[in-house]
Amino acid sequence: MTPNPAVRREQSGSPLEEAYGFAHAVAAGDRVLVSGTLPVVDGEVRGEGSPYEQALLALRNALAALEPFGLGADSVVRTRLYLSHARDADDVGRAHAEVLGAVRPVSTMVVVAGFTDSRVLVQVEIEAFGGSREARDARGARGAREESETREEREDRGDPA
Repeated sequence: MTPNPAVRREQSGSPLEEAYGFAHAVAAGDRVLVSGTLPVVDGEVRGEGSPYEQALLALRNALAALEPFGLGADSVVRTRLYLSHARDADDVGRAHAEVLGAVRPVSTMVVVAGFTDSRVLVQVEIEAFGGSREARDARGARGAREESETREEREDRGDPA
């Protein structure tokens, strides 16, 4: 199959992406879609037992997936929040407001039967609007230059997100 040059895919490094055949983030036209993102750092679930902490981390991980495209929180137009328990809605909503409240994307919160890892309480999907391809390409080039500094700074602080 010949790849579509108008579609750009980014991987996060999760072994599931290769095993299950998906990308973590895809830019197609003006949209960037981020697949279901978990509260995971270095392959380990974090914030076990805390839907608020898991939602913060999953949201930050999903936003980090926008960085290679030169996008950030201000570009987010839709979020989908998947919860394993309805009782966690307020905690997850509070985390969403903390991270994206100023942006106010459209959002859907859904309770699901569970996740493939029972320690996971929250999964997040994000859609972002990148503007024209030319503008996105320019931001992506700039973002790629800045990303190595950003990651190094985060690692120095011990912040994985």
